[in-house]
Amino acid sequence: MAHSPAINLGDGESPQPANNAALHRRDGMILNRISQGVFVLMGLVVLIVLGRALWQNPGVFVQQMLNGLQLGFIYALIALGYTMIYGIVKLINFAHGDVFMIGAFTSFYTISTFQLHRWVTWIAPGLPVGIATAIGTVTVLIVAMVVCGILAVFVERFAYRPLRNKPRIAALITAVGVSFFLEYFGGLPFAYTSNYITYTRPFDVEVYSAGTVSPVLMGAMWAIFVASSAAWLVLRALGNKGNVRAKSLQRNPLLLFGLQFGGFLSVVLTLVGIEIQTGGKVWDLSVSNVALVIMGGSILLQVVLQYVVNRTRLGKAMRAAAYDKDAARLMGINVDGVIAATFALGGGLAGAGGVLYATAYKQVHHLMGITPGLKAFVAAVVGGIGSIPGALVGSLIMGQTEVLAAGFISTPMRDAIAFSLLIVVLLVWPQGIFGEPATEKV
Repeated sequence: MAHSPAINLGDGESPQPANNAALHRRDGMILNRISQGVFVLMGLVVLIVLGRALWQNPGVFVQQMLNGLQLGFIYALIALGYTMIYGIVKLINFAHGDVFMIGAFTSFYTISTFQLHRWVTWIAPGLPVGIATAIGTVTVLIVAMVVCGILAVFVERFAYRPLRNKPRIAALITAVGVSFFLEYFGGLPFAYTSNYITYTRPFDVEVYSAGTVSPVLMGAMWAIFVASSAAWLVLRALGNKGNVRAKSLQRNPLLLFGLQFGGFLSVVLTLVGIEIQTGGKVWDLSVSNVALVIMGGSILLQVVLQYVVNRTRLGKAMRAAAYDKDAARLMGINVDGVIAATFALGGGLAGAGGVLYATAYKQVHHLMGITPGLKAFVAAVVGGIGSIPGALVGSLIMGQTEVLAAGFISTPMRDAIAFSLLIVVLLVWPQGIFGEPATEKV
C-alpha cells in the first residue's frame, strides 16, 4: 500500500501527511467563502431596504443622496492626502484627520477673532457684497490650507523622517502617537479648548428649491458639461487614431474641471430647480449654497492636484519617488524635499476639508478629526489607495453609504455599515476600485 509523503516539522515533531496541509488550506478557503457569503448577504439586505425606501418615497431618497454628495466631497479632500502620502512613503498617516481638525480651528479663529473674511470690505467698501464675500471666504480657506500644510511638513520632518528606514510598524505607531498628541494638545485651555464651539460661517446660508434656481444658471452648467463632454469624445476618437496631442489634451485640467463641475452641478441644480411629481407627491428637493461651494471647491482642488501631479516638474518627481526612491536620487531628485512637498499638499487639502466641514455642520471640537479621518481612509482604500480618481470615487461612495444608512436603516449603525464597506472591498477586491494588483519590481 503506497504511503503519502511526509512533511518534516523539525526535531521532536512527528511527521504529518501532506494531505493534512492541503486539508487545512481547504478549510481556510471554506471559512473565507463563508465570511464572504455573510457579508454579501448583509449587502443584499441593505440593498433591499434601500430599494424599498426608494420605491416608497423617491423624493426623500434623492434628497438624502444630495446630502451624501456634500459629505462625500469633504471626505475626498481628506482621502486625497491619505492616498498621496501612501503612494510615496507607503505610510498610513493616521494624524491626517487631526490636521483636518487644525484647519477647522484655524478658520474659526481667522473668522471670529481676526474677521479676516471681511478684509475686502475694509479696503473697498463699494465692492458688491457677493464678490467681497467670495474673496473673503477664499482667503480664509487659503490661510487654513497654508497653516495645515506647514504643520504637515513639521510632522513629517520631526516625526516620520527619522523613521523612514526603520520597520514600517515604527512609523505606523508614531503616526498614532502624533494623532493623539494633536487631539489632546488641542483640547488644552491655552491651545484650543475641550468644549464644543459653534462655528461662525464666512457667508450667509441660502437654500435653493423649485422655482428659486435661475434657469440661466442651470443652462450654463449644462452648456459647460455638454461642451466638455463633446470635446472629450472628439479628443478620445483622435487619440485612438494615434494623435498624441489629442491624448495629452484629453487630460487637460480645464477639460476635467468642466466635465466634473458641469456634470455634478448641472444634475444637482436641475433636480432641485424643477418641480418633480410621482404618484401625486411633490419631491420638494433643496440644496444650500454651502453644499454647492463644497462640491465646486472640492472638484477644483482635486483638478488642481491632478495638474500638479501630471503636468509639473514636482509631479514628475513625486511619481518617480513613488516608483523607486533610490533610482530617483540617482537621477538628481531631492527625495526628501519631494516627500515634504507631498505632505504639504496633503495637509493643505485636509485643511480645506476642515474649513468646508465646519461650514457645513457649524461645530468644531478637538476630537472632530477622528471619525472623518478614519472614514476618508476607508474611502481611499475602497477607491484604490494611491489613485487620485479612486480617492474621489471612494469618498463619494462612502458619503452615500453613510447618509443613506443613517436615513433609512439606523442612525447608530451608520458608522458600522460604512466601515463594513471596507471589509467587503478587502474580501472581494483588495486593491480597490481603481487600484492595481501588487507587482514585484525586478
